[in-house]
Amino acid sequence: MLKSILLIAGIALSVPFGLFAQQSQAPKQDQSARETDIEGGTMFATSCGFCHENGGRAAGKGPKLAGTARSDDFIVERIKKGKPGAMPAFGGAFSESQIMAILAYIRSLEE
Repeated sequence: MLKSILLIAGIALSVPFGLFAQQSQAPKQDQSARETDIEGGTMFATSCGFCHENGGRAAGKGPKLAGTARSDDFIVERIKKGKPGAMPAFGGAFSESQIMAILAYIRSLEE
């Protein structure tokens, strides 16, 4: 009987600590996502914003990117290889992780 009480008490005391551990990890993931968005947004503003106006929310020399139906693969390839006569290739300028950060920024745009 005493063992059962101690077992129940141990479980009851462990649950709040488990919940605390889960809650303390979530902000780190959210912070990492925000940092990626900020990094992608900064690179977009300095390299893409001249043609994709209003941070990609409006068409300029390049198309509006907010809400685009293009696939992630299409966007990544377009960033890497460009479009002859319309968009320069950035595959040599950006690393794979930087391109993915720009893609994350584009996907975060609201119309």
